[in-house]
Amino acid sequence: MVFSSNLFLYVFLPLFLICYCLARTVGAKNAVLLVFSIVFYAWGEPVFVLVLLLSVTINWIIGLKIAQGRRFALASGVGWNLALLGVSKYAGFAAEIFNVLSGAGIPVPDIALPLGVSFFSFQAISYMVDVARGRAQAERTWLRVALYITMFPQLVAGPIVRFSKVSHQLKQRHHTLMRVSLGLRVFAIGLAQKVLIANEVGHFADVAFSSVGLLDAGEAWGGLVAYTLQIYFDFAGYSNMAIGIGLMCAFSFPRNFRLPYSSRSITEFWRRWHMSLSRWFRDYLYIPLGGNRGGTIRTYANLVGVFALCGIWHGAAMNFLVWGLHHGAFLVIERMGFGSVLQRLPAFVSVAYTLLVVMSGWVWFRAETLAEAITFFAALAGAGGNDFLDEVFTEAVNSGWIAAMIAGTLLALVPGAMWRRVIGGASRTLSRLPLPGFIGAVNHELAIRDTLALGLLALALIFVAGSNYNPFLYFRF
Repeated sequence: MVFSSNLFLYVFLPLFLICYCLARTVGAKNAVLLVFSIVFYAWGEPVFVLVLLLSVTINWIIGLKIAQGRRFALASGVGWNLALLGVSKYAGFAAEIFNVLSGAGIPVPDIALPLGVSFFSFQAISYMVDVARGRAQAERTWLRVALYITMFPQLVAGPIVRFSKVSHQLKQRHHTLMRVSLGLRVFAIGLAQKVLIANEVGHFADVAFSSVGLLDAGEAWGGLVAYTLQIYFDFAGYSNMAIGIGLMCAFSFPRNFRLPYSSRSITEFWRRWHMSLSRWFRDYLYIPLGGNRGGTIRTYANLVGVFALCGIWHGAAMNFLVWGLHHGAFLVIERMGFGSVLQRLPAFVSVAYTLLVVMSGWVWFRAETLAEAITFFAALAGAGGNDFLDEVFTEAVNSGWIAAMIAGTLLALVPGAMWRRVIGGASRTLSRLPLPGFIGAVNHELAIRDTLALGLLALALIFVAGSNYNPFLYFRF
């Protein structure tokens, strides 16, 4: 069940909000949220609900053991979560690599991937490490640990929430009309990002990457730009919907994106893209490995190693590993001095450099195999074909696609401060008009924001009702 589906928008979410509002105490609200989270997960993965609840129980027990100072408790807990992640996601990949390197013919296991296993495993590790470091107390109540790990707004695709950041909210939180209003606005923006931009440009990207050997240069670049916008607004939209639902429930989830495509370096890009994951790898892997404290070579090795693991975390395939190494290599290059050069260059030059690096990385990320990625790079350079795709692309290119490409480009690159100035200017204009009664007394800037959000929500709901194309890219991970 995806957030942008009719089932979720018209049945699951309204029913959840009604039950949640009827619950009087925080404990009752937690119980409602947990039940709906389990139903949400079971809707797509009924078999793996037991695996999820077993993992919750094991992490709860080990968290208590860590608090008691039991030796090896943290290692066993982290080992359990990595084993669950490794067996379900990487067993087949490891067998394939072993067969290639050794020439053996061991059977490649075909293990179904539990929904959201990458995210809930990382959240569970965060819980145990935060307890071990003294940043949070071990939770004695199973329900709260279960709620932290399974909370449906961010269970499947994040943002990754630290236990130390929400532990107090699990016990006490303040529900206000202002939070609900803000949550609805953020949810509407996220839904519009997903439905009005990501889905619209996604058709073109799908055609391009499914026919890599037939593309001319224009089609290849058009497909790459479309995918660059699709993956951003698909994932950022989902994150904003999750943050919005969290606000409605009085939870504060971390922001996950901050205009990453306007970054002036790859270093800055990773401070703005999937920020909860970047911080997780920094705090729970990069710094424990020594970070930048072990000398230049050790720092470079840590960077490349962490991003190799980041790539593999996204998917058990060689193209994801190459994508991670791609970013790790450019981070090392910037550490070697190129980063300071970028800051001295005109902004449009350094932004163009960052976009080129990121977009070339998306080729490795989106292609099904390394061979397809190499073929796509050849098409970008003009060494591809031009068979029947002009007619196919004509079907994917329509007024909705053009509008989504233009809007997506502007929203991805224009700073938020500029949009705020536009809204502020409109607000000041309204305040000078002789508006009657209560209309003239309202907060015009807030009214403009709410009106825009409601308009986007209405338009997005129309698109959801009338479209059968509704992929969610991060379900792959």
